[in-house]
Amino acid sequence: MQSTTRVSNANMMSFREKLSRFSWPLFIPMCVVLLISLVVLFSAGGGSWFPFAISQLLKIVFCMGIFFVVSFSNIKFWIKSAYVWYIIALILIILVTFVGSVGGGAQRWLSFGFVNIQPSEFIKITFVLALARYFAWFNSTELSQFKNYLIPIGMFIVPFMFIALQPDLGTGISLALITLGIFYIVGANKKWFLIMFILGLLAAPAIWYGAMHNYQRDRIITFLNPERDSRGAGYQINQAKIAFGSGGFVGKGYMSGTQSQQSFLPEKQTDFIFTMLGEEFGFIGAFTLLMIYTFIVIILFWSAKKCRNRFGQLICFGFMLNFFIYYFINISMVLGLLPTVGVPLPLMSFGGSSLISLLFGFGLCQNAQIHKDQQLSSKGF
Repeated sequence: MQSTTRVSNANMMSFREKLSRFSWPLFIPMCVVLLISLVVLFSAGGGSWFPFAISQLLKIVFCMGIFFVVSFSNIKFWIKSAYVWYIIALILIILVTFVGSVGGGAQRWLSFGFVNIQPSEFIKITFVLALARYFAWFNSTELSQFKNYLIPIGMFIVPFMFIALQPDLGTGISLALITLGIFYIVGANKKWFLIMFILGLLAAPAIWYGAMHNYQRDRIITFLNPERDSRGAGYQINQAKIAFGSGGFVGKGYMSGTQSQQSFLPEKQTDFIFTMLGEEFGFIGAFTLLMIYTFIVIILFWSAKKCRNRFGQLICFGFMLNFFIYYFINISMVLGLLPTVGVPLPLMSFGGSSLISLLFGFGLCQNAQIHKDQQLSSKGF
C-alpha cells in the first residue's frame, strides 16, 4: 500500500525508485545503434574522426543530457506543457518559410550562426506529445464522434502546409502516417480511413501538377524507371544499389567500400548511411541493424501495453510509429523500394535536429515507463 501511494504521487517518487523503473532493454539497443553510427561515420570520414564522427559524438553527449532530463522529470510537466512544445515547434516551422536557410534546393533550416536546426524534425515528436495530451481522457463514445477529431486534423494540416512549402516531402509523409496511425490506435471509425483514401486518390492529380516541384516528380518517375536518367535524377539510387549489392553477405570490410570511400555514393553520412553500412558490413551488418530496430519497436510496443495511464500509452505508441516510419521509409528509399525523399536513418544519420527529436522521444517513453503505474486525472490540466 505504501509503495502504491508513492507511485500515485510523482513528486514523492525518489530517484532510486525512478531508476528501478528505467527501461534498460530500451536504453541499451538505443546506445548500440548510436555506437554503430559513430563507427560508420568514422569510416565516412576516411578513417578520421573529422569531420563527421567527432561532431556527431558531441551531439550525442548533448542529446543524452536531454534524454536523461526528460526521462526522470515529472510526467505531469509534460502533460501540462504538451501544447506549448507543439506551438514552439510550429512557430519555428513558420519562421523557416520567411527566414529559413536554403540548402540542396530546399528551405528547411533555421540558422543561428554556429548551428543550423531543422524544425520539421521537432514537429514530429511534439505533435505526438500534443495528440497524447488531447486524446488521453476521451472515452470510447467521444472517440467515435468525428467532431472530436477536427482539432487534431487542424493540428496536422497547419504544419503540413508549411512543410510542403519548404518543400520536405519525407517529413510531410511521415507526419501524415503518424496522424493516421494515432487515429487508428485511439479507435477512429474505420470508414473514415476509406473515405480519406478515396479523397487522397481524387486529389492526386492536383497534387502532382499543382503542389509538387519538378525534382519531386523526377524522383517518382525515376523510382518507376531507375535507368531513365542514370547520371541525373537516378544517380543517387543507382549508386546506392551498386554499393549495397556489392557488399554481399559479409561486406567488403571496414573502410574498404569502393563506392563510399571513393565518393561515388552521395550523402553517405546522412540519408544513405544504411547503404554504406551494407557495403562495408554486408547483409550481416544490415540485418543486424534491422533486428536492433525491430527489437526497439517491440520494446516500445510492450511499454505502451504496460502503461496504466492513457497518456503514457499514447506517447509510447506514437513514438513507436514515428521511429518505425523513420527507418522504414529511409531503408525502403535507399533500396529503391520507395521514391527518394529526405528522411534520415534514426540514430544513425549524421545531424543534430533528428538526434535531438529522437532522444527527446526516447526520453518521453522512458518517462512513461517510469510512471507506468501512476493514475493520471484530467483534473487540473
